[in-house]
Amino acid sequence: MKALTKSKIVFLSTFPPTQCGIATYTQDTIKGIIDVFGKSISCEICELVNQPQENPTQAFTLNTKNREEYTTVAQQINADESVKLVHIQHEFGLFGGNYGDHLLDFLNEIKKPVTFTFHSVIPNPNNELKTFVKLLLSYSNSAFVMTNQSQEILVNDYDIEKDIITCVPHGTHVVVYEPAQKAKERLGMQDKFVLSTFGLLGEGKNIETGLRALSKIVKTVPNALYLIIGRTHPNLIKDGVDAYRDQLETIVDELDLHNNVRFINEYLDTKELLQYLQATDIYMFTSKDPNQAVSGTFSYAMSCACPIVASKIPHTREVLSSEMGILVDIGDENQFADAAIKLFLDENLREEMGIKAFGKTRASSWENVGIIHMETYKKLMENPNEIKFSYPPIQLAHIKKMTTELGIIQFCKISVPDFDSGYTLDDNARALIALCMHYKLTEDKDDLPYILIYLDFIERCQKPKGDFINYVDEHNREHIEQNAEVNLEDSNARAIWALGTVVSHSAILPESISKKASKCLLNALKWAENIQSPRSIAFATKGLYLYHTTVPNLYVAAIINKLNAKLLSNYELHATKDWKWFENYMTYANGILPESMLYAHLVTNKPIYKKVALESLEFLSSKMFVNDTFRVISNNGWYHKGTEPNQYGEQPIDVAYTIMTLNTFYKVFKTPEYKQQMKTAFNWFLGKNHLNQVMYNPISGGGYDGLEKENVNLNQGAESTICYLTARLIMENLKLAESKVIPLMNAKSNMAITS
Repeated sequence: MKALTKSKIVFLSTFPPTQCGIATYTQDTIKGIIDVFGKSISCEICELVNQPQENPTQAFTLNTKNREEYTTVAQQINADESVKLVHIQHEFGLFGGNYGDHLLDFLNEIKKPVTFTFHSVIPNPNNELKTFVKLLLSYSNSAFVMTNQSQEILVNDYDIEKDIITCVPHGTHVVVYEPAQKAKERLGMQDKFVLSTFGLLGEGKNIETGLRALSKIVKTVPNALYLIIGRTHPNLIKDGVDAYRDQLETIVDELDLHNNVRFINEYLDTKELLQYLQATDIYMFTSKDPNQAVSGTFSYAMSCACPIVASKIPHTREVLSSEMGILVDIGDENQFADAAIKLFLDENLREEMGIKAFGKTRASSWENVGIIHMETYKKLMENPNEIKFSYPPIQLAHIKKMTTELGIIQFCKISVPDFDSGYTLDDNARALIALCMHYKLTEDKDDLPYILIYLDFIERCQKPKGDFINYVDEHNREHIEQNAEVNLEDSNARAIWALGTVVSHSAILPESISKKASKCLLNALKWAENIQSPRSIAFATKGLYLYHTTVPNLYVAAIINKLNAKLLSNYELHATKDWKWFENYMTYANGILPESMLYAHLVTNKPIYKKVALESLEFLSSKMFVNDTFRVISNNGWYHKGTEPNQYGEQPIDVAYTIMTLNTFYKVFKTPEYKQQMKTAFNWFLGKNHLNQVMYNPISGGGYDGLEKENVNLNQGAESTICYLTARLIMENLKLAESKVIPLMNAKSNMAITS
């Protein structure tokens, strides 16, 4: 395949190893963009420095003290045809001249589209400042700010049009949620009540207020430990003298806080920093700048589930509700102490606040921030359709975390397995299918113990007559009430699908595993003959088809025909000219129904099954793929014949099953539209949805439980996680097929269509 030429975005900014907030902000912004769009975008730096560089490390370098370089660097960027956009990280002090007006020399020369991020938005500007900001934007007609208040100031105080401003929250790093106590144990601080603050230290941080508050806190909380994390800002160290840190250490001496304060005088890497924040019981945000528009340190603390006691600055006033922390007056040590003691005395309140803060900041993960940036970039760039999503690495960490020696736990509270929720046949069947797919792709021997755990769970659930129970508690006891009250056809049929999947992988799995699966499936055939529910018929058909194409069996073929004759009758009963479907409504996992018809055709060669398969899939696609976007059937009342489909209430299962179905049809018919629709549907997980948010945890591979009108349900239960993994594995196989690594199946061959 011809290599894709990537479009470039050039960032004018400071950059690590320079130690400043804008440098790390730019680094993290770029990482977010590359993680999501790196397939088609690359980012380069025009590094802002204040002295000549003998060995520059970036693509471009601008010495802001040398006015001639502003024009020269613009010409260099103009000469690179692959550069499609220049993004200027703007702070008045970064550039030379009055208000940094030497930047105008660059803007007068640059021929590429330009956008700004304004890191400072000064309220009540004088005429000169107001005129200068408006002049900057006349070159770009696009600006990013990080708070609604900054946007309002630009609109009201600078007369900037609101529609050219993109409000993007300060980005945050995704972490796997866990209670602070567990994180403290890793750092050997389990016997401490941990308060913390971090960032480049300087007088604006006002750490002295935190120390004086601490002297009051320790009277109630003698085991309090205040972590002051970060080096002093390099601009404040004169001739090797760190006056501000010396001042803080003097206060520690005066207040006799040696046992309660730990200075971590390092510029920590992100991983270490996040570990300290996860171990924090209360984050102390003591800034004394009343006009500070935004604080990255505050955002990071929220994202690590820290309950917060914070000074009232614009950012904290806008973001920190009473559900997530306590706002106090700037510099008021008594209010800081009282708030910290209140939280110390109420562990449940701390946990609730931390979870609320964690949830609020998921929308501002660097991946989601990257998506927001790209939505604006596309409006400024030529050929925006060339920008494509990248596929994240395949991760099994969360699935393995949810799996015990018995099976996979049903639900999670965020990412912490909820053992009280017990186990289901449904989820263990789904997990078995996904791990077989992963093993086929990777041949990773570490998958085999998990495959065996899920298979053994199914075997234990099977009853003497061949059918299965669905619900088991954490002590491996049957939930008799649930198993009696709930229709178990779907879960039983899914078990057959999973067992057929194992058999279809018998060439690569240990014989003992495939034999066990085959025995269970054959024992279930008598029960399977009498399935009535349309989806149950379809789930079972998939498993029976996989079995039959591996171990041809006339009895199994007959059951497939018998079941799908029922499904065909359903279709003939309900389908009309404008509603070509098997029921008078669409609920979940709809794609499995046309897929079942296709399997029946492949086994029996009956034209009617093929006709209905194609007809019903076309109808389903017309409801889910609208104007090049993917719409999930809402679980808020579902979609009933004769009505308009509801919105929101979108779940990963419907996305994954749509991808599975399209994959099957594409393998058989080679219709390019099916492949494109698979990619469009999978982009829903990657952020192409109405909230522009990723629907998975990029660290662990956990799948989020649902997409609501205004938020993502961050619980990462078994169903959602497995559905995301299954869809991701299908897309990986498609990617390999496109690169000619593996051949796609020919419709006329006798090979099985595997999951």
